[in-house]
This record gives sequence, structure tokens and C-alpha cells, in this order.
Amino acid sequence: MRLPLAALFAATTMALLGTVPAAAQTKTVVVGGKNFTEQLLLAEMTTELLKSKGLAAEKKDGLASSLLRQAQERGEVDVYWEYTGTALVVYNKVEDRLTPDETYARVKELDSKKGLVWLKPSSANNTYAIATTADQARQKNLRTISDLAGVASSADLKLATDGEFARRDDGLLGLQKTYGFTYPRTNLVLMDPGLTYEALRQGRVETAVVLSTDGRVKAFNFTVLQDDKNFFPSYVLAPVARREVLDANPQLTDILNDLSGRLTEDVMRGLNAVVDVDKKDVRQVASEFLKNQNLLR
Repeated sequence: MRLPLAALFAATTMALLGTVPAAAQTKTVVVGGKNFTEQLLLAEMTTELLKSKGLAAEKKDGLASSLLRQAQERGEVDVYWEYTGTALVVYNKVEDRLTPDETYARVKELDSKKGLVWLKPSSANNTYAIATTADQARQKNLRTISDLAGVASSADLKLATDGEFARRDDGLLGLQKTYGFTYPRTNLVLMDPGLTYEALRQGRVETAVVLSTDGRVKAFNFTVLQDDKNFFPSYVLAPVARREVLDANPQLTDILNDLSGRLTEDVMRGLNAVVDVDKKDVRQVASEFLKNQNLLR
């Protein structure tokens, strides 16, 4: 559709003067989220919080990591919560062993070149882990991932994992390379990441990929195997936003930084448990947290 001459002149004038139309300033902020409980909570929290601050916001959650990242790079998602280790290894292909602070600094630098801004990191480090039941740990003398590597190729130890972890360099591929073992393909049980905990609890598998801030690890009395070769990188949680969206909405930085500062490992573990163990609705849990933090009226 062609613009009327007056509107075209106004738009050209604003472009020359460097001003931004009001419509661009009030453009809806698209909040993304991945497909597991912690991410669903964060996406809901962020969307509710932005709306309470007078910003137009909509939510697109339930996406796989790579799809979500691609959506943000294409401008289809404006902000979401990412993990430093994922950005380092999966998106930026960095294989260096870095400290948590070095990891954050590196991904912040690399992603800045792509127009993505890493805001204030939380103190929640949601790293991957391999878990088993207390009974299995005793029976097979499993304390470390090295112990697992010594028996995984021969023993009938099924591993519950999602397909994404099985294909990732910071997941099963790199884990097997670092520890020098291979899970037989027949022992890999692929499923939604949220189902691995119940599969392990019910004895349908002997080991499972878990997340360290998931409340079910403690609630189900799982034994987490020590990562004795320090394979898994730091997975500090932080909001990542497109630079042009931050420029158009200056208040967004302070809002997200404030929320990030309230998120610790204990906080996230507790919120995740309320959803996954107590079976409360994600929206209810997110709203209650924001209200308890005096972020919502």
C-alpha cells in the first residue's frame, strides 16, 4: 500500500532528523522461552512484569534452544533468558574451558557483534547433570561420571534424555568424548526433558539428564553424579535482548536487571518444585513470585 504524500514526507523528515515514530517506541516486546519448566516460568514472569510497567508484551514460549536463538537473531523474539554455557558452546562454538565470569564476558562480547545484549547475570547456575537413584548408586557403586563411564558401555544402563541434549557438543556428544565412553544407542531413551525425572523415579531408566535447579532432584531423592572432569560449563542465567529493542524501550534494561538480581539457585529450585512437584500452574506461580517481590500490585 502506498503512503499518502504528506505521510511519506513526514516519515522522510523523521528519518533525516533521527527521530523515532511513536508506533516504533510502543512496538510489542516479544518475550521468548524454551520448552521446560524454568523457562516457562521466566517467560511468564517477564511478560507479566513488562505489562505491569506499561509495556506492550506478548509471549512465545515452548521452543527448543536453537529455534529460540534463531528467532531472536531474525528479530522475531526480542528478549529471553539464556544460559551462558549454551551460548558459549552451542551458538558461538567456543571450546575453551572458562570460568563462570570468563564465560559471561566472552558470550557478551561475541553476541554484541550480532546485536544481542547480555544484561545483568543472575546468581542461578542451572548446569546439566547426570542423576541416578540412590539404590542404583549403591548397587553399581556410582559416585562420579567416571564411574558411569566405566560401566555404561557394557551394563544395561538406560539414559533418559531429550533429543537436543543427545546432539549437542555441550551435551552427550562432548560428555562421551571427554569421559571416553559411548552409550549404546539402544540404551538411549529419548523423551521430552520434563519427563526424564518421572522415568528415573519410576525405574523405567537407570540414569537421566537433569538440571541442577530442578526441584525434583531433591524431592525425588536422586543422586547426582559428580562431574569429576569438569565437563559441563557454567550455565549462569541472564536476560538477553536485541539492542534495537533496548534502544526503543530504555526502561527495559532496568526492569530486567532488577528481576535478574532476585533470581538465585534456591529461588529457581523452589519455583520449579512448586510447578513440577506440587503441580501448581505456571501462571499462578509466576504471579505469586512477582507479588511476593512487590513487583506487581
